[in-house]
Amino acid sequence: MRRRKKTLVVVVIRRLLTCAICIIALLGFLTVHIYVAPLNRLPRLHLKKNTTRRGHISYEKSITEPSSTRNLSSPESIESPPFIYSPKENEIQNHRLTSEHINNTHELSQPHFLTSPSFSKLNTTSGIQDFDKLWKHPPNRNFVPCVTPNPNYISPLESRGYLLVHTNGGLNQMRAGICDMVAIARIINATLVVPELDKRSYWQDTSKFSDVFDEDHFINTLSKDIRVIKKLPKGIDGLTKVVKHFKSYSGLRYYQNEIATMWDEYKVIRAAKSDSRLVNNGLPPDIQKLRCRACYEALRFSTKIRSMGQILVDRMRSYGLYIALHLRYEKDMLAFSGCNHGLSASEAAELRKIRKNTAYWKVKDIDGKVQRLKGNCPLTPKEVGVLLTALGYAPNTPIYIAAGEIYGGESRLASLGSRFNMLMSKEKLATKEELKPFMNHSTQMAALDYIVSVESDVFIPSYSGNMARAVEGHRRYLGHRKTISPDRKGIVRLIDRIGRGAEKDNKKVYERIIDIHKTRQGSPRRRKGPASGTKGLERHRSEESFYENPLPECLCQRDPRRVR
Repeated sequence: MRRRKKTLVVVVIRRLLTCAICIIALLGFLTVHIYVAPLNRLPRLHLKKNTTRRGHISYEKSITEPSSTRNLSSPESIESPPFIYSPKENEIQNHRLTSEHINNTHELSQPHFLTSPSFSKLNTTSGIQDFDKLWKHPPNRNFVPCVTPNPNYISPLESRGYLLVHTNGGLNQMRAGICDMVAIARIINATLVVPELDKRSYWQDTSKFSDVFDEDHFINTLSKDIRVIKKLPKGIDGLTKVVKHFKSYSGLRYYQNEIATMWDEYKVIRAAKSDSRLVNNGLPPDIQKLRCRACYEALRFSTKIRSMGQILVDRMRSYGLYIALHLRYEKDMLAFSGCNHGLSASEAAELRKIRKNTAYWKVKDIDGKVQRLKGNCPLTPKEVGVLLTALGYAPNTPIYIAAGEIYGGESRLASLGSRFNMLMSKEKLATKEELKPFMNHSTQMAALDYIVSVESDVFIPSYSGNMARAVEGHRRYLGHRKTISPDRKGIVRLIDRIGRGAEKDNKKVYERIIDIHKTRQGSPRRRKGPASGTKGLERHRSEESFYENPLPECLCQRDPRRVR
């Protein structure tokens, strides 16, 4: 009897030990897979071409290659990389693959860096939720470009005269003005002479239209809408001419009744300025669609700019998914806006002097503190760093700085660089020899930044200026690519509370920043109308720009039932 009991006890103990060993083995197995699984879900470097991916978001056009398709997949649909046995081996492999990619793509000299980034410190945001939160584009709700004219749209009638245009402002202000002038030429039945770019503005750029844009493509693309010629024909010096300042934010009736009737007396009308000469809303659908065709199809950059822009995009892609940050913290913007937060007394005085001496800037006395609290100032590099950290981007996230010379130089960027160690720019990605054709031409340099920004995975402007609006509109047109529009007023208030000790720079503040930006990421919506209570020109200025959001006229919702 005792022997049976002993035998039973031994059997029970053996079974318990067996179960315990199995449980320990199972826990060890799960622990390994919990650790390894996130690595399998990391977004891979953009090193291979023609890779087949499931569940991608497809865009019908690319700014540099109109016929190309651009894919951005969630991690679960991306081919998993092999297991990594040695960090050193992985670093060497990534370096070799990236170098081969750049060499195979462009037979040009390698990019140089002021500080060489480490390929072992790439963005390694783990998990599907983090990927979706940080990189996934907002649902486009089946909105696609629809800019084809209606069936009753006719070819241009016999021209009544020539429209000369002197554009004004920087690159994106001129772009919008040119597109408006295309529409105006259609309205008044004019032959448009290829516009003259602004050479007298703050930047003193001597670039011609053909230096920045593809002139022949512009003329040919618009041939069924208006007649465009490169210069006035010979033998018309005797024709009567007039210089006219078109009224800002004017509608169809103004151009038909006041401008078109001038053909009875003049054969050449010169528009003295081009910016904001058309209303944003209330124009016939075919005129609005023409503005979009001009902006997103006809007005493409010159071959040399597109080629260099694509090189910069490819080199940014070699580091993985990237943010394009339009850091509008340049001398001209700070002087124009009167924003001086964080600047020294001598720097603030320098900016006041520039504003005072620039004749075409009408407002001279500006309270920078009031401007900032109203959200009318560009975010500082430090404030941008807080924003990106709060949103959850890792310190090794590749960031392209789309800007001219930052006021204060590298020392001013230090506060952003202390949080994010992969700050790139065209000057860091390309050699001096590669950038030489574009140097001393601010418009052409801005065009390179424009291309890298439109093609980025995420675009974030620190200020809602002309470039920010233009890039956001273009990204909406290409499929509502993710564009985070900072709530500058809200961010400044939170950061100031931290500075006063009323808030702590912690997770709670970051959650509030995330919350106020949930609806500011480029989702499809109709263009905003004027602010309530505004009148006259102020009413028009308070509207959302047509080129910032071309919905509803140029984007239509496709029936998902008809999509295969």
